[in-house]
Amino acid sequence: MPPAEQPAVEIDHVSYTYPSAGIGTASTPAINDVHFSIPQHTKLGILGPNGGGKSTLIKLILGILKPTAGTIRVFGHTPAQARRKGLIGYLPQRIEADRDWPISVHQTIALIRSSRLKPWQKLSAQDHAAIDHAIKLVELTDLIDRPIGSLSGGQLQRVMIARAIAGNPKLLVLDEPTVGVDIAGQQRFGKLIDTLHKELDLTVVVVSHDMRAIAAVADRVACLSRTLHFHDTPEGLTPAVLAQVFAHDVAGVFGDIHIDAHLADDCDDPDHAHQHQHDCGCSSQSDQPNSSGGDA
Repeated sequence: MPPAEQPAVEIDHVSYTYPSAGIGTASTPAINDVHFSIPQHTKLGILGPNGGGKSTLIKLILGILKPTAGTIRVFGHTPAQARRKGLIGYLPQRIEADRDWPISVHQTIALIRSSRLKPWQKLSAQDHAAIDHAIKLVELTDLIDRPIGSLSGGQLQRVMIARAIAGNPKLLVLDEPTVGVDIAGQQRFGKLIDTLHKELDLTVVVVSHDMRAIAAVADRVACLSRTLHFHDTPEGLTPAVLAQVFAHDVAGVFGDIHIDAHLADDCDDPDHAHQHQHDCGCSSQSDQPNSSGGDA
C-alpha cells in the first residue's frame, strides 16, 4: 500500500494562554488542548462564537503566535517555516488597504511575488504567469488597471484573494470572509472558493461564527469554543448533516445542540442523540472577551 498522505495541518494537543494582565491575575487559556489534523485537499470550516478562540487558532497556524503547549505542523514544517516557504495564503477578516495609495489592482496582486525578490531582481515569466492566472480565476481581468481606491468592498476582497493565491500556496486560510455579506453573496463567494480549491488543489480553512458562511464554503466542519468539541468524518457536510445543524436558526443560538456527522439517512433512530454531554458553545450571540481584550 502507498504511504498515507501527510496532513496539511497537524495540531497536536495545542493550548495557548495570553500573558496575564497583571501580577496575581490568572489568565484563562484562549484555546485548550486542541487536537486534530486537516487532510490535504479538503475545505474545513471552523465554527465558533466570538471569544471562542478562532482568531487565536489562526494566529497559531500562521506562526504569528507560538503554542503555550503542544505543537503545530503545516505540511511537515513549523508554521513560521511554512509561511517563509510560501505554503500559506491568508485572507484577514479586516482588509487594510490605503484607498489613497496610488496602486493598481495588478500591482497590488503582484506584491506577493515581488516581495520575495532581491532589490535588483525583476519578476520572472513564471511570476507573471502566476499573477495573471490568479487574476483570471477571481475574474478581475477587466479591472487590472483600476486603482484599488476605486473598488467596492467585494472587488477589493477578490483582489486580496488573488494576491494570496498568486503566491502559489498549498493552504488558504480565510478569517470571517463573509461578514456583512448577504446570503446570495455568500453563495457566490462559496462558488469562488470551490473554483480555487479545484483549480489550484488547495486545502482551505474558513473560520467563522456564522453557520451560513461555513455551509457555503466547507465540506467539513469543526466546532471550536476554547476546546475543539467536534471534528467531522470524511463524509462531510451533506444536506442530511446540515439538517441536524440547522435545528436552530442559523443566525441564532444553536450551542445547545451538537453535530454528529454520520449521514442522517444511515441512522435508523430519528431521535438519535445529536446532543452530546458538552456544549459546543457556537452561538453567534455569544461575545465573551478573552484575556487579550478581543476576539480570540
